[in-house]
Order: sequence, then structure tokens, then C-alpha cells
Amino acid sequence: MSKVTVVGGGTMGNGIAQVFAQKGNEVTLVDIDDAALARAKAGIEKSLGRLVKKDKMSADEAAEVVSRIQFTTNMADAKGSDLVVEAVPENLELKKGILAKLDKIVGQDCILASNTSSISITELAAATGRSDRVIGMHFMNPVPIMKLVEIINGQDTSKETTAKVIAMAESLGKTAIPAEDYPGFISNRVLMPMINEAIFCLMEGVADREGIDGIMKLGMNHPMGPLTLADFIGLDVCLNILEVLFEGFGDSKYRPCPLLKRMVAAGHLGRKTGRGFYEYES
Repeated sequence: MSKVTVVGGGTMGNGIAQVFAQKGNEVTLVDIDDAALARAKAGIEKSLGRLVKKDKMSADEAAEVVSRIQFTTNMADAKGSDLVVEAVPENLELKKGILAKLDKIVGQDCILASNTSSISITELAAATGRSDRVIGMHFMNPVPIMKLVEIINGQDTSKETTAKVIAMAESLGKTAIPAEDYPGFISNRVLMPMINEAIFCLMEGVADREGIDGIMKLGMNHPMGPLTLADFIGLDVCLNILEVLFEGFGDSKYRPCPLLKRMVAAGHLGRKTGRGFYEYES
């Protein structure tokens, strides 16, 4: 695989485009308008700038990475890609629509991957005519730093597709760990109930936010407390994933905490809005 398209230039999408370009791939980054693309490019340049400051690459090498990325609003530019990674917001119908459109644009051997953190790969694959070549490729945030890529097999994903995508992830310097297509996969099925329970503890007055995070950092050796992590992920994203788990399993242990729902309704989404369980400078 040498030509890669990433659809969606947000935090995850621009990070995915960056790591592919850093490894010498020609990358097409697609988003809805020029403003979104400008933000994506600025994010990539800022990330690469940090590597330059740490003497992990030269300024010329950083510029070369950016030069490998084509920024476009035209989905048709995905034509000729060996791999397309969809990284748009966690909305089932949005993702299905994009994958159905890509299915008609790219060649028959192209693999369509979704960076979804919780939505069924099997359901996404059903929107295409190539369910054997649709797979989950769940990168962790921040993409250039985090080593893990969770590889999710849909019901019809072929072994050949899985092997190719694992090899591609490993070529990026990542560790690829496969999972089967059940709600939340591995990462969020384990992580989100912990975060949710931490929010219940806060709501019920078991401890304050610093106490809850401190217990998990010092007692469980977590680098970041669950409430701080929720702010980093985005409280709206946490709520969305918990709702997928609750609906998918029908088990009350996944019910989203009312405090989480109230904070999302108030627009307090964490770092990206400057206020969540903690307050952040703009």
C-alpha cells in the first residue's frame, strides 16, 4: 500500500494523515471545506514542529512530510487509493454514507477502514459492496505518539484484509492488536465503564474530582485520572460510546451517568470547550 486517503481532518484524521506521510506514503486528506483543511494542515505542522524542536527530525524533513499530503474537498480524489481511512465524527449514518460513496470511487482491491471507536464494523461494511474489505482501524489519540492501533474484524472481513491492515499499521511503527466486532471492541468496552463509574462517584459525593483522579493515578498507576481522561477524550464522545454499549448489550452496567448527560447538555465537553470536570485556558 503506497497511496492512502484519510476522510476527515479533525484531531484524529490529521494525526492519521501525518503518521502515514511520515512513513513515505502519498496521502490525500479530504474534508468538507477549505477552512477545515486549513485547520488540519495547521495541526499537522504544529505536531511536526514539536518533533523538530526535539531534534527528532529536521525542518526540511517536516516540510517534506507535509508535501506528501494533498488537501482536498473532493472525495473523488480518493480514486487510486490502496487504503482509505474514514475518520469523521461518530455518527452511524454519516459514516455509512461516506463509505457507500467511497465504495463507488475507489478500485475493487482498495480496503476501506473506519477509525470508529465504537460503531459496528459489520453494519458499516453492509453499506458497501465489499464487506470482505472493510475493517476497523482504531487509532489512539494523539495518533503520532500512541503506539496502539486496535484492528476490528467485521463479520465478513477476510483474513487477507486483516493481514494487510496489520502489516500496514506495523509499518507505521504501531502495535496492531486485533479484536472482534462487538460493541466498544476491547478498548472502550473496558475503559468507558471505568470512566462512567468515576463520574458516578463524583455525582454521589464519594470524593471530589482531585481525589478520584488521585486514587487512580497513585493507587492504580494510571498516567491520567479517569475524569481528566474524560475531559481529554471529550465528554460528548464518552457519552456517545456509553450509549452504543448500553444499546448494544442492553445491560444496565453501561448506562451513562446522569451527571455526564447533564454536562454534555450544558456544552461542557472537556478540553475542547475549555470546561469539563476541570477548567482549561482557551
